[in-house]
Amino acid sequence: MGFFDKLKAGLKKTKDALLKPVNDLFSSYDKVDEDFYDELCDLLIMADVGVETSDYLVNRLRETLKEKKIKETTLARDEFKAILTDAVGDGGELNLGGDMSVILVIGVNGVGKTTSIGKITHCLKEQGRSIMLAAADTFRAAAAEQLAIWADRNNVPIIRQNEGADPAAVVFDAAGAAKKANVDTLIVDTAGRLHNKKNLIDELAKINRVIDRELPNATRETLLVLDASTGQNALIQAKEFGRAANITGLVLTKLDGTAKGGIILAIKRELGIPVKFIGVGEGIDDLRPFDPNDFIGAFFEEN
Repeated sequence: MGFFDKLKAGLKKTKDALLKPVNDLFSSYDKVDEDFYDELCDLLIMADVGVETSDYLVNRLRETLKEKKIKETTLARDEFKAILTDAVGDGGELNLGGDMSVILVIGVNGVGKTTSIGKITHCLKEQGRSIMLAAADTFRAAAAEQLAIWADRNNVPIIRQNEGADPAAVVFDAAGAAKKANVDTLIVDTAGRLHNKKNLIDELAKINRVIDRELPNATRETLLVLDASTGQNALIQAKEFGRAANITGLVLTKLDGTAKGGIILAIKRELGIPVKFIGVGEGIDDLRPFDPNDFIGAFFEEN
């Protein structure tokens, strides 16, 4: 099964929760009226698109139909699909220019952060890049061991220290090792202590200072990993982490196991941060760069 077919299958729950009721709504009305708009907004909210984004999408539809003098629901449906397509936004490629790139990966425990690093490593190796991993999540027991398993699977080096070590010291060692080994991409795993925001902010700031000093010419990415199945909680996490870090992209995992894929619309609308990877399965190939055209194609395909 190709990734597009996996994407299509993975979005089935979201499609059933969001698009089917929306399509049924369009079919049940002959003309668009205020009752229709109210029902549409309710359906979007129930599909975890969120109140603010649901209001925005419905208002955009209202304005578009008024401007084009459309009242028939069949034409209105096409306009709404175009609005959803626009709302998903463009995908964002990783910024991996220059001699060295550093990808800092953040996110709370349990969202699939370490697994995502392993899969991104696999994806980048397929593109011919040389990778080194840094196990800077020294707070959680077995975090480094999990990362080491992925390093072994991908046949890439890993820099680690003992549990409880200073994460910035791990990054310092990794920066030196990456320069010595002449790898072009250093991927750093970090601890996800969102409940203690001050520690998180201080820790990330210290890690960033080390990277700035040791790898001053490196291009930088800070990827936040979010679990799509948590719906609106993912949006809350993104806002909290956004206060602690300059997030350049999002990794949305577990889209295949949830009916809450509508959160991708809210994330783009409310945060303005591009989704760079999406995950639709457990396999090593099941996390891929986000292609909005494929996403919409899988979402709207009839079968």
